[in-house]
Amino acid sequence: MPYYGIVGSVVYNMNKTEKTEDKMSKIVSFAKRKGFVFPSSEIYGGFAGVYDFGPLGVELENNLKAQWWRRMVHDRDDIVGLDSSISMSPRIWEASGHTTGFSDPLAECKECNTRIRVDKVLESIGVFADEKMSEEEINKLFDDNKDKIKCPSCGKQDFTDARKFNLLVKSNLGDFSGDMSDPAYLRGETCQGIYVNFKNVVDSMRMKLPFGIAQIGKAFRNEISPRQFIFRGREFEQMEMQYFTEPADEMKEYEKLKEYRWNAILELGIDEKNLRWKQHENLVFYAKDAWDIEYNYPWGFDEMEGVHARGNYDLTAHSKGCGKPQEYHNQETGEKFIPHIIESSGGVGRLLFAILCDAYTEDELGGESRVFMKFKPSIAPVKAAVFPLLKNKPDLVKKAREVYVDLKKDVPQIMWDDNGNVGKRYRRQDEIGTPFCITVDFDTLEDEAVTVRDRDTGEQQRMAISELSEYIKNSIK
Repeated sequence: MPYYGIVGSVVYNMNKTEKTEDKMSKIVSFAKRKGFVFPSSEIYGGFAGVYDFGPLGVELENNLKAQWWRRMVHDRDDIVGLDSSISMSPRIWEASGHTTGFSDPLAECKECNTRIRVDKVLESIGVFADEKMSEEEINKLFDDNKDKIKCPSCGKQDFTDARKFNLLVKSNLGDFSGDMSDPAYLRGETCQGIYVNFKNVVDSMRMKLPFGIAQIGKAFRNEISPRQFIFRGREFEQMEMQYFTEPADEMKEYEKLKEYRWNAILELGIDEKNLRWKQHENLVFYAKDAWDIEYNYPWGFDEMEGVHARGNYDLTAHSKGCGKPQEYHNQETGEKFIPHIIESSGGVGRLLFAILCDAYTEDELGGESRVFMKFKPSIAPVKAAVFPLLKNKPDLVKKAREVYVDLKKDVPQIMWDDNGNVGKRYRRQDEIGTPFCITVDFDTLEDEAVTVRDRDTGEQQRMAISELSEYIKNSIK
């Protein structure tokens, strides 16, 4: 069998061998260099808290969203999908409490006017704080610890008192006053679009409790200090599912949802030791329970997805706000009531960031160091790459193009690569996480077989072209 490249791999855990700052800088640099994530508006100096997903990033992002949609909608008979509008009536945000309570504590450096988010600054020095605390509570903690807090820009320790800063992003859509006296809002979360369509879904789809409504969509928050790459931004995408239950069944369904979401995340190939559950210490007044699935990001464990038991607060608030009861009518018993809600809510960017961190691997292959993304094949942005052994041999290129075109019909996420020698192509594909490299050589012209190389081990096998598509499809399930 023809053989091209090297074999043998010894992997070490980056979490144990690299410093936090080094790992973070490597991920951010790698993501830009390889076309996963770009800073938005970079040629104009950037735009804080906003990022663009590049050619490989959008493929990875779409794979993650497709897996979520499959697990949350297509695999379930009790959950349907929705795509509600980003712009909604301002009355929705008034009824939900966002116009008055959707805020973070902000303080400003008196020396250079740099703004800080006080609860996160306190957390960074080991003091528990929460954005749900009152101004009085947060300011007491802030005052007690100001001697430990320095301005991140100028290093001074002279700050204003903390004040609540509303995170809703105002829009002049439909407001022709010229002074934003009648603003609309870009949605701060996608779930409100689900709540206000509850009755529409029940009536049109004949849904019976318990049932869920799932949605993937953009949300916007005027974050005081966006940070940590794509972890906390001002424009982001959410994957949310709101599950409506009988009041007595809320906590039973809640435990089932927690287990379901944990298993779905493990299916993405994330190392379970980098995941943990964390219960909220300071619940909002209407919540019965709230847990986050945290991932071990470069700075430590932090929220990736939340699973919350919300009671009947949301539909009750909208019943009062619109003047129309958002009730469920049990046709069998004749009872009418407002259902309770449990939700799963995660950010696409946070999940993608966790996947990048988890997949990033430095190892030695055949005595040479390499960096590669150890994506689970099912979510890899490129599933396979097809090469001609030499690009200056027309017969090889023609045959390789045939293999490429035929395979692409069954596996769309594949790549053509004929630049440089085969060893360099292997390294390039390893780096972006391509699970399989397929080389067309001179023997292919005689025996209709190709060499298939495995990303993780470097091992190669000879395979008939006729078997190639089925092999790749089965390997990326």
